[in-house]
Amino acid sequence: MRDFIFLIGPSGVGKSTLARGLFGHYQGALAEMNLVPEFGVPEGVDPGLFEERVCWHCCVAQLKEFHAQGVRNVISGDFDDLRTADIPQVFYGYDYITLKLVCSNREEHRQRMLNRGEGLIDLELLEHTADKVSARQNLPNEFTIDTAGKTAQEVLQEAIRLIDTAQTLRTYDYTKPPRELFYSWVISNGLR
Repeated sequence: MRDFIFLIGPSGVGKSTLARGLFGHYQGALAEMNLVPEFGVPEGVDPGLFEERVCWHCCVAQLKEFHAQGVRNVISGDFDDLRTADIPQVFYGYDYITLKLVCSNREEHRQRMLNRGEGLIDLELLEHTADKVSARQNLPNEFTIDTAGKTAQEVLQEAIRLIDTAQTLRTYDYTKPPRELFYSWVISNGLR
């Protein structure tokens, strides 16, 4: 059993499908940032930055509350890639694993985006974000799953194998990498 299971990666690699499959398998909890209730934004603040910060803090509080109540295998994702760099700091000392989903077949990835039927379909942004995620070295307790040529069931089985057997650390030295290594849907100053 893990305390937390984080799913990261660019759009269209199957994070939401995997999250639902893992929840069905582990019956822990599923808490994604997109599930934070609607709220107003105070005047005079950047609405995108404020919304992302509030959603992140609400999600972290919810995850840690599930843990405090004894729930394990708490699955989370759907947060801005910049927050990936915060996971090793915020969840230091916990038994967590981060699964970084990528798709090495660029055409397959494009087709998945075009056929998913929901959300923003920006193929230029998709290519840029996929390159950033793939190029970045793994962070502590982070493992890569290449979804290219795999069915959702095959990805689920690979994820379960990693979650159940991968050696992770509760303590480690960590220096937060520069934000230029991550993409952001909130901050567009050269990261997007």
